[in-house]
Amino acid sequence: MSRALFDEMRRRMEHFRRSEQKVARFVLRQPEEVIHMRIVDLATEAKVSEPTVVRFCRALGCNGFQDFKLQLAQMLASGSQFAQFSMNDSDSVAEFSQSIFDSTVGTLLSVRDRLDNQALSQAINALTMANRVEFYGFGASGAVAFDAQHKFFRLQISTAAYTDPHMQNMSAVTLNEGDVVVAISQTGRTRALVASVRMAREAGATVIGLCPSGSPLAEEVTLPLYIDVHEDTEIYTPMSSRIAHLVLVDVLAVGVAKTRGPKLAEQLREVKKSLNPLRFPEQDGKP
Repeated sequence: MSRALFDEMRRRMEHFRRSEQKVARFVLRQPEEVIHMRIVDLATEAKVSEPTVVRFCRALGCNGFQDFKLQLAQMLASGSQFAQFSMNDSDSVAEFSQSIFDSTVGTLLSVRDRLDNQALSQAINALTMANRVEFYGFGASGAVAFDAQHKFFRLQISTAAYTDPHMQNMSAVTLNEGDVVVAISQTGRTRALVASVRMAREAGATVIGLCPSGSPLAEEVTLPLYIDVHEDTEIYTPMSSRIAHLVLVDVLAVGVAKTRGPKLAEQLREVKKSLNPLRFPEQDGKP
C-alpha cells in the first residue's frame, strides 16, 4: 500500500465536513491506534457520531470502516508513512517534538517520490544558463526565497530575492530572455505572486515554480516543480512544506554546481577560505 490513503485525506481535508475533519485529524495523528479500534471507539475519541465515521470512510473510496482499517493497516505495514503533525493539550515535549520530526520526514519522502526528474533537470539547466536569477516569495516562502538567493549567490550567478509585491513587479518587467525567476509558494494561490510571474513571462523570462499541482501558480509558470503538502494550518503555520521547499532549493543548487564543474568548485573553496578570518581558530580538533 502506498502513501495514497494519507495523501488523499490531506488533500480532501478542507473539503470534508467539520465533523469528518475531526475523524481525519485523529487518524492522521494516531493511525496505529485506529487499526485496533471499533467504530464506536473512533467516534468517541474523535467526538463525532458513528454515521460520520462511515461517511468519512466512504468519502475516501472505502466500502466501510472495516475496509478503511484494512487499507490503513496495509499502509502502516509497508512502513511508508509518517503521521501528520497534530498536538493535544496534554502532549509532553517529547511527544509533540517527535510528532514534528516524524511529520517532516514523511513529507520529505512523499515529495521526493513524486518529483518529476525530467522537469527537475530542465530547471537545473535553465538556472545553469541564466544571466540573472530572481527569487519571489511571500511570508514563510519569502524566507525560503532569501535562503535560495544566499545559496545561488555563491554559484557565480547574479541573484536577488524579493518579498514585496511592488519590488517583484519592478523586477519582472526588467527581465529578459535568458533570465530566470523562481517563484515559491506553499499554496500557489497568492494573487500578487501570480501577477508578477505573468509579467516575468511576458518579459521573456523562464519561470520555475515551487508550488502545489493544480494551483493558479502552477498553471502560470514555465517549469512547475510540484510540492504537494497538505498541512492543517488552522492553528499552526506551515512547517513541513517550508522544509520541503528548502530541500528542493538545495537540490537545484547542487545540480547547478555539479553542472558548472571544477572551476566553480575552486571558486567555492576560495569563498570558504575568505571566511576564515571571521571565525575563531579550531582548538584540539574541535571547531
